Amino acid sequence: MLNIIGIGLNEKSISKEAKEAIKKSKKLYLETYTVELPYPVKNLEKNINKKIIHLSREDVESDRLVNEAKKQNIALLVYGSPLFATTHIILIDDCKKSKVKVNIIYNASVFDALSETGLQLYKFGKISSIPKWEDHFKPDSFLDFVKQNQKINAHSLLLTDIGLDFRDALDQLKQASETKYLKLDKILVCSQLGTKGSKIIYANLNKLKKQKIQAPYCFVIPTKMHFLEEEVVKSFSI
Repeated sequence: MLNIIGIGLNEKSISKEAKEAIKKSKKLYLETYTVELPYPVKNLEKNINKKIIHLSREDVESDRLVNEAKKQNIALLVYGSPLFATTHIILIDDCKKSKVKVNIIYNASVFDALSETGLQLYKFGKISSIPKWEDHFKPDSFLDFVKQNQKINAHSLLLTDIGLDFRDALDQLKQASETKYLKLDKILVCSQLGTKGSKIIYANLNKLKKQKIQAPYCFVIPTKMHFLEEEVVKSFSI
């Protein structure tokens, strides 16, 4: 059996149900390619009292987990919610085709934690990600989703690729907005939500660049806000 377990937003947010599944698992894996953990993995190992094996994207997308789950109970730990990334949906489908039992244990994701900004979750539109640009490859299509969202007065969540430095992300966002003729006023940056180091800031790009922001972080581009949303959002102004 394959247990796909959401570990939430900090090292202590694993549920009792998850710990019971981990205890019964012969091997414990952690995928580390979708997000950078806001704490050392050893803290998580100490909390669950078990050694964790790191997995790359190639390992997760291969037949490795499915084949192992045919013979014994194993677990895959996923930061936040276990099915937020589409890769894990594909993994579940592969298990079904191979007649391997799957046990999914849910937890909070960054999307749940965004409620702290004061923005109403049902008013968010399509989610997109800012990739890490290369010298000859600078995709800016992530802003196409923002423009689509703005047409229907929906807020936009922009996730960021692992390894993308905060100031580099701001530079990419600024360059892309100029190319796409998208005016960016004040936006929200949310860092390490759900942890003791949680930080939410509402400011323009120039002011944000002066801030020290730790991974994992994301951006929120608000559209037309209800007066209650606006009141809470403004409380994060700098």
